[in-house]
Amino acid sequence: MDFELDDDQREILGAVERLLERHAGQPRATELAAKAEYDHALDEALAEAGFDEMVDLESRSGALEATLIVEAIARAAGVTSFAAHALVARAALGEAVDGPVALAAGDPSAPIRFGAHARTLLRVDEDDVRVVPLEGGDAEPVASNFGYPLGRVTEDALARGRALGAGSGATLRCWWRLAIAAEAVGTMRAALDCTVDYLKERRQFGRPIGSFQAVQHRLADCSVRVEGSRFLVYEAAHSRAPEEATACAAAFALESARLLFRETHQLSGAIGFTREHPLHAWSMRLHALGSELEGVRGHRRALARARWGVS
Repeated sequence: MDFELDDDQREILGAVERLLERHAGQPRATELAAKAEYDHALDEALAEAGFDEMVDLESRSGALEATLIVEAIARAAGVTSFAAHALVARAALGEAVDGPVALAAGDPSAPIRFGAHARTLLRVDEDDVRVVPLEGGDAEPVASNFGYPLGRVTEDALARGRALGAGSGATLRCWWRLAIAAEAVGTMRAALDCTVDYLKERRQFGRPIGSFQAVQHRLADCSVRVEGSRFLVYEAAHSRAPEEATACAAAFALESARLLFRETHQLSGAIGFTREHPLHAWSMRLHALGSELEGVRGHRRALARARWGVS
């Protein structure tokens, strides 16, 4: 595929970035994180601007364009389930569901990203998916340092809903992996940019830290990782989320996220471990993304299964 965006895709990306400049960003994310809140205002702004309707997964480039929006929102530290409701749910179910949307798999008692604010939960159970409508009292907030509001859904709520049938679980996992990888790419890009900005300003021995060759080598390695992850995500989106491509993209992106978390915090020094510095708004999210769908290990098993029929 051609990794250069066409004119329409550049227009879409430019439009969503302009909206995010007004309605998202690190200060907004930090404010919401302190209160464990979801950004309903951002959801409304995206819907009013037509980005929900713009996601046309039936078109040839629809999945790629949706992925570009997801990546941009992550780069702007948006606190929204756009990836889950506009990309994953629509692709896996073939229809829109009430948002915010939360995605869950594995341990039913585990905290779920956006679980306390979601109106719809999509829960993967083996090869099936249950679509669970949520109301007030169906989930309790869970304290989190990961930049996303978390919630634990009650057993009674999990027992409700409708099953989509055999095969739906595999489909949803593929699109979920694509969304995770796209969010990781946007988040990593922002964390790296934040670190580079700091290294241009911080001085030692009369020079900016970023001018030292050893530091530049480490930054270059991070940049290669981010770009490699981005290309794998775009390829998976372009081919409409096949199992092998999405597992490969998610495994590489989340493994890269581990490296990038370590490097950005080490290069930022002590200030990078404080709430005063903006890095945490993105870096801590990488941990949350890395825990979904069994993390890197789960993505690697899915890749082995798709490629060689073993796990």
